[in-house]
Amino acid sequence: MIAKLPNWLTWARVVAIPLLVVLYVLPIRSELRDGMATALFMLAAATDWLDGWLARKLAVTTAFGAFLDPVADKLIVAAALVMLLTLGRVEAWVAFVIIGREITISALREWMAELGQRKSVAVHWVGKLKTASQLISIPMLLWGRPWLGVDVLQLGQWLVLVAALLTIWSMFYYLNQAWPYLRGAMDPGKGD
Repeated sequence: MIAKLPNWLTWARVVAIPLLVVLYVLPIRSELRDGMATALFMLAAATDWLDGWLARKLAVTTAFGAFLDPVADKLIVAAALVMLLTLGRVEAWVAFVIIGREITISALREWMAELGQRKSVAVHWVGKLKTASQLISIPMLLWGRPWLGVDVLQLGQWLVLVAALLTIWSMFYYLNQAWPYLRGAMDPGKGD
């Protein structure tokens, strides 16, 4: 039973996605809604770290978990960004850059795996820094109001810009790693 805990935590993150969206559809006071959405996102972010740590610690990593974990991460970030976009708390270009990068790099990793070169685009420190900046800025934007005298919304808007820049940097890093394979696939008579 304990061996299944990492995958259950990942599934809990998947379940959190529609809950996050529903919070912004229901007629709830904005302070309560934003507080619940912030707590839900922060809990999901914590499970992202915890499920990976537990899977490694218990030596129960699975192919399914390796597939579902990044999907859950990307979907909850995308859902939060769409909600923030509707609230006017994030710029459209920022949401597009972050979501577009996630789609691009996911497709790139899938293609590189088909070539047997997945390690060429393995997670790099800049990708981890990008994720950390997203997971810090998004709760601030979901909260969207001062806290302990700090303008959390403004701070979150600055941090999400940093996240967008790191997103672009990490995308170019991964594309550069894959460039020899991309170039070979584009040559006439090679690739598809």
